[in-house]
Parts: sequence; structure tokens; C-alpha cells
Amino acid sequence: MSRRMPHGGRGPEWPDEPDDGQAYPGEGQSARRDGYGPDGYHHNGNANGASGQNQQQRWYGQQPSPENGGYGSNGSYRNNGSHQNNGSYGNNGSNGGYRNSGVTRGYPDPRGQGDTGRYEDPRRPGQTYQLPERPARPAPAVRKVRFRRARRLFRYRVVRAISAVVAILLVWASVSLGQATFKNTGQSQLANAAEWFRDHGFGPLVTFGEWLTYNPPPKGGKPSFSLAVPSGEAVSSGKPTATKAKNAFVPDIPATLKSLAGSPIAGEGQWRVVEKVKGEPAILTTFLRDATYTGQVNGIASIDQRLVKFSLRPGTEDPGTSQNWGVPAYIPAGQRTGLLATFNGGFKLNSAGGGYYLNGVYDGSLQNGAASVVYYKNGSIKIGEWGRDFTMNSSIAGVRQNLKLLVDHGQVSASANSDVMANWGATLGGGYYVWRSGLGITKDGRIVYVYGSALNAQDLGLLLQRAGAVEGMQLDINPAWMKFDYYQGNPSDPTPTPLLPTQQPSPYSYYTPSTRDFTAVYAR
Repeated sequence: MSRRMPHGGRGPEWPDEPDDGQAYPGEGQSARRDGYGPDGYHHNGNANGASGQNQQQRWYGQQPSPENGGYGSNGSYRNNGSHQNNGSYGNNGSNGGYRNSGVTRGYPDPRGQGDTGRYEDPRRPGQTYQLPERPARPAPAVRKVRFRRARRLFRYRVVRAISAVVAILLVWASVSLGQATFKNTGQSQLANAAEWFRDHGFGPLVTFGEWLTYNPPPKGGKPSFSLAVPSGEAVSSGKPTATKAKNAFVPDIPATLKSLAGSPIAGEGQWRVVEKVKGEPAILTTFLRDATYTGQVNGIASIDQRLVKFSLRPGTEDPGTSQNWGVPAYIPAGQRTGLLATFNGGFKLNSAGGGYYLNGVYDGSLQNGAASVVYYKNGSIKIGEWGRDFTMNSSIAGVRQNLKLLVDHGQVSASANSDVMANWGATLGGGYYVWRSGLGITKDGRIVYVYGSALNAQDLGLLLQRAGAVEGMQLDINPAWMKFDYYQGNPSDPTPTPLLPTQQPSPYSYYTPSTRDFTAVYAR
């Protein structure tokens, strides 16, 4: 039979072909001849409905060539010679008939069909083919309206500009926070991050979060180290002997301190000598257990100003080194001869409620009413209230202010046990009983430094008072900044030793640039 093009429309196209709507016989099925393409017969196994439903499409194309051996160019229902799982007999590479891709040729006939799951070849009576069921296509994804609305918003220049600014701010904040968190400041990364948030206006939020997670220290217990006085370091107070010359130096040895926890354990409250100058005791230390948390130990140092000199040092970040303070932010090699002790400064200046002055340079302004350590050019220091006890004069080398006086005229401040966080600083963990430090001056001019791991503001004031302070102030708080170290060994490069073995920072931290200000104590 010669191949010719159909004229389209209804009616037979070739001899012996049934007219439209006339079924081919085959095993009681009502299957129809579905269509003709340029490469053979193509069948839709699931046309416009499930298999077996009375729905059908017919396609009219070119008559198949008998030279090809049947329907399809390879003599078979082709998809590489096999039935395809999509339920259609297509020609691989052919565009004839019905294709699963949706590209069709010919003319659709909307009239229904019989069993679409089987096909009978009209030229081979009795030969039927079972078509595999075609799996249902997944429903197309429904685009969410809110995404379309967002895209519409970004068509406006103002929205794009605001988004760009917000993105830049987020990138800057992420970089800044990352640098601050992983910077080696001597404290934990979590503490670094908390401090960054406080510096950028999120202090109340950080404090609230720490308060929620605060766990107080355990009550009772025993110290983790011995308080006994090493042999050869014990000293006792007493009047000078009659053999001393009239103008001879008389050591200032304070009386043994009473325990806060009741009955003292070995060495508690007893003074020992850790530094001497010209053979005389210059720095004494002792320990007292906490009254409630008896496993926590407080360290106390007593410094005789007649034998030492005090030097205020800036920090690289607070107050910073952009100005020439006249001294380095650490104790470099070559400046360690005669070094006796070092101890921490106060709060960061933006939280201290006061200013900083050193060698003619200011950071902020000195505030009247603020608790102040005043450093004189002769190496001595005094503690009191700025504007009442001190005003600026030519004899002053430096001033470090921090909050209000905690001890004034020998009495602990009435606000020491009220509104602690607002008056005495936010603490890591949000608790009252944390690491705190303080500095005071006695009636006879001795300087006392105290610190401990489980102190609230009132306990710190009582500890200063017990050590003999008539004027006293809180210095820094939280474990990363608490340190008192004394130095022994090689006079030109002494080895630092911490007063409390439990303090967190390294005793060598002031041998490298410090981020916070501190005080160095030298022999006269």
C-alpha cells in the first residue's frame, strides 16, 4: 500500500478502513485505532482518564508502511523496541503520534474509547498487547502567595535600599561579634560575646538572660587548698622593741583577722610576708573563708605605702592606646626590676560612672561624687570621693574612678544590699554572689586589696571593713578580670604568683599587653 497523506476530517482514509466511530474487533474489547504518525501507530494508554473509562482521543497521521514490517519503524511498538512505563507506544526520536512529552501531531478525536489498557492490532487478528499502567503525575507545586508579594515589594527602590542597608548592618554586626567573641582577652568566648552585646546597647537583655541561668555557689564545704602559713612567712603584730632606734622603721603589721565562718581553720586570718623591701615587710597576705559558702576563700593583701610606689597603667581597649599616656599597657622586659605586685582596675569606663586621667590626658571627664583612686607623683595613692576629698592639682599623676564609695568613714554603704546590679554592676550569670574585688585605705594609710569568688556587694564592703579600710571602693567584677599577683625570684625578671590559686587569669597576663587598665606596685 502506498503511503499518502489523509485529508483530515471524518470518513475512511484507506480501503477497508472503517468509518469514524466503527470499532475494530478484538477479544470483546472496544479498543479503537487511536492514530497514525509518520513512524507508525502510537497509543495513549491513559488518555484523558483512567484505564477502562469511556474516554479516548484519536490521531490521524500518515499510514504506516508495510515495508517497515508493521506499526513503527522497527516493526514493533517502539520505545527502543520495548513498552515504555508511561503507557504509550512512541518512537524514540520520532515526533509522530501521541508523545508523553505532550507534543502531538494529527487531529484529536474527542469521542470515547474502550479499554485503554489493551491494544489489538487490526492487521493481526487475535494479537493483543497489554499496556502498562501509567503512573499518576504529581500535582504541580503551588506557588505561595507570600513569595509573590515579597517579589512585588522588591520592585520598589526604597524597599531595595532599606534591605541593602539592613544587610550591610547585619554583615558588620556578624564580623564585629565574631572578632570580639574569639579574641584572646583572658575570659571565655561566651563572656566575650556577652560583653560585646552590653557594649552595643543590649546590656539589660544579657543581664536578664544571665539571671535566668544563674546558679549560686554551693553552701558549706571545705577550701580546695590549704590556708596554713608556710614556714618562715608568718608575722605577728606588736609594739616595737626597746632596742630599736628612736627613728628606726617600724613595720605596720595588722592584727590577725577573725574568721567570717566561725571557728578558724589552720592559717585562716593569719598574715604572712610575701614581699620585703630593704628587709622590711612591704606586702602581707591572708585568707578568710566566706561565712555562708565556706568552701570559697577570699584573698586579702595589705600594702605598706612607705615601702612601695603605685603606677596606674592603661589598657589597650579601655581606655585604649590611641592617646599617649606616657606608660605602656603592660610590664615590658627592662621595666620589671623592683616589681612587687599587680592588681586589676575597675569597670569598663562606659559603665564605671566616671572618668580616667593619666599624665595630663583624659578619657571622659572626672565626675564629682564618684569613688576615686588618686595616684600621686610621689608614688602614693589615696581613696575617696572626687570633689569632696580631692580636686585636680599639680601633684596628681592619675585618677581612676569607679561607681560610688562602698565604704565611707568606716561604714558600709546602705545601698550595698539593694538594687545590686544597678548600683554595683551586672555580673556574669546575673547573680549577686560572684567574683568581686575592692580597694581600700586604712586609718594609718595602708592599702588593702580584697577579692573572692562568692561575694555580693555588701560582703565585699564587710570584707574591706574587716581588713581595716575606712574608705573603700569596688573595683572590677567577674572571674576573667580578678587577679592579684606578687612577684618573686630574679629581681630584673621576677616570677608572678597569684594570691588566690583559684583565680582565673594567668599571673603572666600583665607581661603582655592588657585590654584593661591595672595598677603596678614597685619597691621604693
